[in-house]
Amino acid sequence: MSARREAILRASAKAIAERGIRGLRVHDVAEVAGVSPGLLYYHFKDRIGLLEAALIHINDRARDYRSASDVPADSARDRLLHALLGEIQERPDVVENSLAWNEVRACAVYEEALRGPLARTTRAWVSEIADAVSRAQAAGDVVATIDPHRSAVTMTALVEGLSGRWLCGELSADEARALVLDAVGMVMPSPVRRPGPSVMSVTCSEIHTQKEDR
Repeated sequence: MSARREAILRASAKAIAERGIRGLRVHDVAEVAGVSPGLLYYHFKDRIGLLEAALIHINDRARDYRSASDVPADSARDRLLHALLGEIQERPDVVENSLAWNEVRACAVYEEALRGPLARTTRAWVSEIADAVSRAQAAGDVVATIDPHRSAVTMTALVEGLSGRWLCGELSADEARALVLDAVGMVMPSPVRRPGPSVMSVTCSEIHTQKEDR
């Protein structure tokens, strides 16, 4: 991606987060990005094209910070949790992203033109989480009986809702993250680990066998 295009997308996400969709003015974005309005239209054609590109940029940036806590020793379930919890953090880039995303979601209820771009970006996020669920299932960290896609739709919708309440000050980040963890335990539980036979049971079994042999 060119530096100018990147600057335009950063300026767009910032404008949406600070002033909302209605406050997104092409000339203002061009000024913040240090480019001409003509160049902005050249790259994105119109306001909706700019908004869709900004949504993709927001999702790409979120993907980076969702995995920022990953370390090589993490289990597949750990990485899944990081991908969900990463959406609720007291970091300026996360707050800006969350504000912009929630604003687009709310406006799409009334502006039909926003629904297609938002749906496409949402599908990309859901697909990412569904893949993480599948990997956790393959590793034995999540029960095999759940559907990865349905679980991912449920959890991303829940994270969005909790994110909105966090941004409104109804929940602290810690409270919202704790609720995400509670939901993961219900929607995507770990398999029940059956304990191996105890020393006593083995001993009793051996004694019983010995008696039969006699």
